[in-house]
Amino acid sequence: MPSGDKEGTFRNRTLTVDHLSTAIRNSVDREDMPEEQATAMAQHILNFFGYNERIIDNVLEPEDRDAFYMLEDSGILTTEREETTLYDGRDWRIHYWLFRKERIWELISGQEHHEGVRRKHSSVYDDIPDDAWNRSKNAPPRRP
Repeated sequence: MPSGDKEGTFRNRTLTVDHLSTAIRNSVDREDMPEEQATAMAQHILNFFGYNERIIDNVLEPEDRDAFYMLEDSGILTTEREETTLYDGRDWRIHYWLFRKERIWELISGQEHHEGVRRKHSSVYDDIPDDAWNRSKNAPPRRP
């Protein structure tokens, strides 16, 4: 299926509380989140969006914005902005939040669309063997 058709399919699907809570629980950073907490977060987020595809950032309180940033980190939400010129010539920026529906459906089905997501959350220390950390202060450095 061409990517444009696939994206259109995701864009047209209705996002429910169950869908979003499953995606939140399956996201990389939220693996141990209790189901009740994920459902409460999904309801809270969906209350802002209602039937809209995007919301303006100005409606968020700081604690709400923190939750949106957490979901942005896991790929569930993204931002965009518009710039417009006011009557007096000043530029004005409007920031929006949007669901990344394709990513949400991937999380629901347990698939990883981008290998880069896994790499982003890995560390340079992941490949170091455990015994490398057991050096004594006085021991000379090991040579390969």
